[in-house]
Formats: sequence, structure tokens, C-alpha cells
Amino acid sequence: MTVVKYSGRPEDTEGRLPREMAVYELLDRLQVPYERVDHPAVPTIEACQEIDEVLGIQICKNLFLCNAQKTSFYLLLMPGHKKFKTKDLSKQIHSARLSFAGEEYMEEYLNILPGAVSIMGLMNDRENRVQLLIDRQVIEEEYLGCHPCVNTSSLKILMKDILEKYLPEVHHEYTVVELPQE
Repeated sequence: MTVVKYSGRPEDTEGRLPREMAVYELLDRLQVPYERVDHPAVPTIEACQEIDEVLGIQICKNLFLCNAQKTSFYLLLMPGHKKFKTKDLSKQIHSARLSFAGEEYMEEYLNILPGAVSIMGLMNDRENRVQLLIDRQVIEEEYLGCHPCVNTSSLKILMKDILEKYLPEVHHEYTVVELPQE
């Protein structure tokens, strides 16, 4: 796979989904600069290695979780190399029995399909059903790597712009969590 880096939105929008274009519209309106790479679908964090190298970042793992009753939903951003153990997170957020939320909730709340889960999906969560959790290691990085609601493009955005421009615009706050290293 040969991956090319671009600045900003794609010039040719043919074949691009409205959910992806909505991300570029919002980032441009907020005057948030970003670098972008287009690539074949990458369903896992392991498949992102070449993309990480081109963008000069480490794309973080994005997990969409819920409690057992399916009444509380969480988007967890964590380093790709860390192992996720529910007990480590459950204690910190005071929610027992966390599991992966179903695809139907992902689509309903974030307008995202599996493999493309991203902080950018919070722009579609107008009722604030999803709580954002960010691992301390991720929030301390200069840049955030994420998908624009599709897994055929990846973005590099300043973390400062995510925290100071994007999240206030989409009316989401975040909770910093600390997941242990193995």
C-alpha cells in the first residue's frame, strides 16, 4: 500500500460518504488545520502502522463501550499498544460490567460503522449520550490521529485544537483515565 499525505479536505469528493465530508466541513469551519491520508479500509489498529509512519503519529485505539444495562455509553481513546481490560476502566468511571456496545448504538449515536470509530463521531451525538474518556497518554500527545467517520482516511490534528475547538463545538467534555501498561 502506498499512502500519500495531503493537507486539508479532498479536492475530489466523488465516492466519499456524507459523514466523512461533514467532518471536513466542521473542521474547516472551526479553522482546525489537519493532514490527511487516504488508504484502503483499515479495520484494526495493527493495520494502521504504515499510515502512522506517513502521518508521523500513532493513531489511537477507539473503543465504543456500554454498561450492562445499555444505559451509559462511552468512547474510550487509548494508545494502540495498550491492552484493554474492563476492570481497569470500570473502577475509574464507577461503572460495573463494561462491554463493547452494539453496532446499532454506534450507528444511532455516532453515525459510524465498526472499524471507523472516532472522536469525530461525537459531532453526531447531539443528545450527549456518549461520554468521552481519554487515556492520559493520549491526551499528553501533541497530535491526535483519527478517522473522519470512515476507515478509508486518517487525520492528524493538534490535540490542542481537539480540546479547545472541536469538543466545545460538539458540546462534549472529557474525562481523563489512566490505563496501566502491561
